[in-house]
Amino acid sequence: MADYRLGIDLGGTKIEIAALDRSGELVLRERIPNPGIYPEAVIAVRDLVANVEKRLGCVSSHIATDGQKSSTLGIGIPGAISPETGLIKNSNATWLNNQPFGRDLEAAMARPVRSENDANCFALSEASDGAGVGAATVFGVIIGTGMGAGIVTRGQVVTGRHHIAGEWGHLPLPWVTLEEFPMRKCFCGNEGCLERYLCGAALAEDWKGPGSKSAAGIEDAARNGDQTAVAALDRYMDRFARACAMIINVLDPDMIVLGGGLSNLDTIYDKVPPLLARNVITPTCTTPIVRNKHGDSSGVRGAAWLWDVTE
Repeated sequence: MADYRLGIDLGGTKIEIAALDRSGELVLRERIPNPGIYPEAVIAVRDLVANVEKRLGCVSSHIATDGQKSSTLGIGIPGAISPETGLIKNSNATWLNNQPFGRDLEAAMARPVRSENDANCFALSEASDGAGVGAATVFGVIIGTGMGAGIVTRGQVVTGRHHIAGEWGHLPLPWVTLEEFPMRKCFCGNEGCLERYLCGAALAEDWKGPGSKSAAGIEDAARNGDQTAVAALDRYMDRFARACAMIINVLDPDMIVLGGGLSNLDTIYDKVPPLLARNVITPTCTTPIVRNKHGDSSGVRGAAWLWDVTE
């Protein structure tokens, strides 16, 4: 039984590590810059783990002997590891794509490492001891610079045959209105992807115009009478409700938990739930849409939760 579960969140600009004890309590959390170069990132993770384990007085659980404190290690990555090739795919940190990151990390540290998509780690964290605890199926959503999601059912991450389960950012916007044509082009090559309508930059552009990146302050502006902000929020909530209704029709989760920068919009929790009934194929829709509990530490905590406490 490991004494600590270590989790790492490999972000675009930082590498964060956290240590949970056997009860799931956070005992350590820190971050370092991400070099953004593949070989250097592998070394940075290796050295960060070694430093933390030295401070905690533990070693990897697979080599620990009686009396030694031990730890497991999980890592959340942008993108996913292809089950066919073992290489990373679909990462917005493009220097990671087509790299055997999981294998290279295990070789560099001579220990087993569990790697998982960062949105899946977020969903696992919130389902394990966060806002979704007790729910049988949690759909965990990250809406910020990009848009992703993870599915956790009875404590287990659902990855799917191609390790792309939960990639709702690249589903098309449903129940499209005439005013929404022509559909927006997405970096993936398709048109109409949800991410192009629901990420932070999409809301910012709808409010302030092309090239805007941040929607910070939009609710304050709406409250102060900015009608452009009011209209942008109304369109966003309508589209977000349609997107959630599509997921409820397909997956029917017990709870939808939101993370990422836009999860801080109070308007979502007020306006979206009443809008679901229009498109959900059931007379009454009671699916809760809730804010995350662990904030920006959900991803790194979820990486630690990739290992069971008894392993």
